Amino acid sequence: MLLIVLSFTAEQAIALSPEEGGVMMQAFYWDVPEGGIWYDTIRAKIPDWAAAGITSIWLPPPSKGMSGGYSMGYDPYDYFDLGEYYQMGTVETRFGSKQELIDLINTAHSYGLEVYADIVINHRAGGDLEWNPFVNDYTWTDFSKVASGKYTANYLDFHPNELHASDAGAFGGYPDICHDKSWDQYWLWASSESYAAYLKSVGFDGWRFDYVKGYDPWVVKDWLSWWGGYAVGEYWDTNVNLVLDWIRGSGANAFDFALYYKMDEAFDNTNIPALVSAIQNGQVLVAVDPFDAVTFVANHDTDIIWNKYPAYAFILTYEGQPTIFYRDYEEWLNKDRLTNLIWIHNNLAGGTTEIVYYDSDELIFVRNGYGSKPGLITYINLGSGWAGRWVYVPKFAGSTIHEYTGNLGGWVDKWVDSNGWVYLEAPPHDPANGYYGYSVWSYAGIG
Repeated sequence: MLLIVLSFTAEQAIALSPEEGGVMMQAFYWDVPEGGIWYDTIRAKIPDWAAAGITSIWLPPPSKGMSGGYSMGYDPYDYFDLGEYYQMGTVETRFGSKQELIDLINTAHSYGLEVYADIVINHRAGGDLEWNPFVNDYTWTDFSKVASGKYTANYLDFHPNELHASDAGAFGGYPDICHDKSWDQYWLWASSESYAAYLKSVGFDGWRFDYVKGYDPWVVKDWLSWWGGYAVGEYWDTNVNLVLDWIRGSGANAFDFALYYKMDEAFDNTNIPALVSAIQNGQVLVAVDPFDAVTFVANHDTDIIWNKYPAYAFILTYEGQPTIFYRDYEEWLNKDRLTNLIWIHNNLAGGTTEIVYYDSDELIFVRNGYGSKPGLITYINLGSGWAGRWVYVPKFAGSTIHEYTGNLGGWVDKWVDSNGWVYLEAPPHDPANGYYGYSVWSYAGIG
């Protein structure tokens, strides 16, 4: 079976953010190997990722957590310890040292890739006990002993306090930061001494904001007004109107959780009409705001889609800003298949979308092209047998189109007649036997 894998060199790479048409790699998963080796592991993969067409990298939270060398970073203790102070039983974070982080970022930049930090500012963890008059009890809110000496805090910096009892949300019982306090704003983002300034100084280009339901969207908006950069928030909800409200209030992009769950329903349960209905009725973010929708098939928190090949074929040829999950690319799926889809995304997938056919296990849609991207036709087949359909694709009328994945077993071209009709085929969905259930078509001779 012929597989077409096209890539570009580091010299040809352009630093595109996902919203500018690039592809983001989530460069970690839950409980990556301990011992401070992860930054070096990722750094070694950057040349291959750049050649494959990855244009940005999302790294885990970089600060020292309460769990020290075991922490995945979502329990931040000392924001200004990126792996340089001995505290919580370690100098390095789980991922490595500050210098190794800088080396990773510098390598990424040399290959034209942007690097985004995971920002965890809803809560802190690991403080000492102190008397808290607002709860008439002791709380773990004394952060006066952080080794960096920066952004010390006490019970006044958390909820409840004299300003209010709570904010938009708390997480896991951790001390909940009060973002209305000028002290906390100063140290988190609103000064040249802030955490955001520190992350910029080591080379980060943008931000992934964790658990944004936990604080008001103005926090992200103000952060971005100070420091700019690409930004995406984890607003974990399937209510698209709530997500849109957050996008408008924050000025950031958002992960499309609604699409994620609909893809699970469609591709794992041969229920493509459920996905199409959600698109047609504006129930997924990519349908109503594709320029702010960050699409994904799995992440470090949730991995419920089993039939991942059609899901990746969908997000890498449909609208939205696609993300690749590290373990899918490096461990679990066929890397050449994903690399091919990344090339297709970067070179063919542009413009608006029209769904031209669907049933329970087949989906065919057309991208109409925009700018340098000429558009394409994606044919997804979840069935156990080969599929074929006559479809009306007037955009390609009177032209030869080529199948760009090699999934049909060789070099395949088709002539679209002058009226816009063509007979297209897709292989079965049977990855165990080398059939991946999709084909992708566009004008012949590209690349």
